[in-house]
Amino acid sequence: MTVHFCPEAQVKWLDSDEFSTEFLRLLGAAQEGGSMVSECFLAASRVDPGNRSASWYREWVRIAELSRERGNIAFERGRVLTAQSNWLRAINYYHASTFALDAADKKRQDALGIMRDCARRYVAHLTPAGEVVEIPWLEGHVLEGYFLPAPAASGRTPVVVCMGDPGHWKEEYLFKVARYARERGMSLLAVDLLGAGVGAEFEEVIGRRDLETSVGCVRDYLTSRDDVDERRIAILGDGAGSSFVARGVALDNRFAAVVCDGGIWDMHERAFLMNRFSRDGAGSMAMEGGWPGHRFHCPVLITVGGQGWLESGVVADLFERLKSHHPDISLKIFESSETVAAQGHHDNPTLANEFIFDWVADRLDGIPA
Repeated sequence: MTVHFCPEAQVKWLDSDEFSTEFLRLLGAAQEGGSMVSECFLAASRVDPGNRSASWYREWVRIAELSRERGNIAFERGRVLTAQSNWLRAINYYHASTFALDAADKKRQDALGIMRDCARRYVAHLTPAGEVVEIPWLEGHVLEGYFLPAPAASGRTPVVVCMGDPGHWKEEYLFKVARYARERGMSLLAVDLLGAGVGAEFEEVIGRRDLETSVGCVRDYLTSRDDVDERRIAILGDGAGSSFVARGVALDNRFAAVVCDGGIWDMHERAFLMNRFSRDGAGSMAMEGGWPGHRFHCPVLITVGGQGWLESGVVADLFERLKSHHPDISLKIFESSETVAAQGHHDNPTLANEFIFDWVADRLDGIPA
């Protein structure tokens, strides 16, 4: 008798869109080194649908601690590569465990603290070694980042900055995109808006109306380094809430290239509100002025999934309006046939990253060192 194993049958809570989306993200991270498929299904199968939030935290912390311990033991034995791969997975699992917890929850803060420790160990033992850096931004609140130098680099190198939406943790970029930058001869600066803490101040940060000022501060910091080619700095704004990156780049003419939503979400929300409060539909006419009122000074790439939160037709329409004011801008819509169509490309991040970083490399390579 042949027995067919169906992992999905072991997951009892797939009726929850939020948890299912997070689980899809975890599965997609497997091909980037951020998880293992078998470990994901093992942890998910133990989640109690009757007590979903508490059991979700418990099971992902359990699998995270196993990965962290394996990494620490491997490091003690001199097996640095094995240690690093286990620390990377532990980072993702600890982060996943906090998915349904409030920012002030001590369990969340403890898990994120251990996640940060794993990330620091991983960065410190890269070749060449990375750095934990602090970047001045607000009074009493500095940005924290991981700077990963390009391998075998001598002198000044091009850099890709990765910033996510206000609640996005920079630790994800260590497995999600770092290798794509470093394999193409670029250094990486992964930075978030949450500072050096564990996110308890999240509400204070996300509520600010000047998030775009952080982009210029990051650019200032990179200019101060003697290992960075300041003429070849690109930035990647990741996530649906990263329009602040587009605004920041539009206000700063020092970037060589940007991958972001180009203000698509800001345009969509503005059009929605104006149409809602306009009886004659004049709101849509107001969009002809474009966004954000400042012209981009560098090439721009927008990537979206065909099955994302905004329909492809809506994105294409907003893009055409944007392009009329910013000619050097490109749009890539990944359709379902490419398996990169989910929101955030969680279903197949590899193909999205290959496309994005090839585009960035082409732009930076065209600028003399």
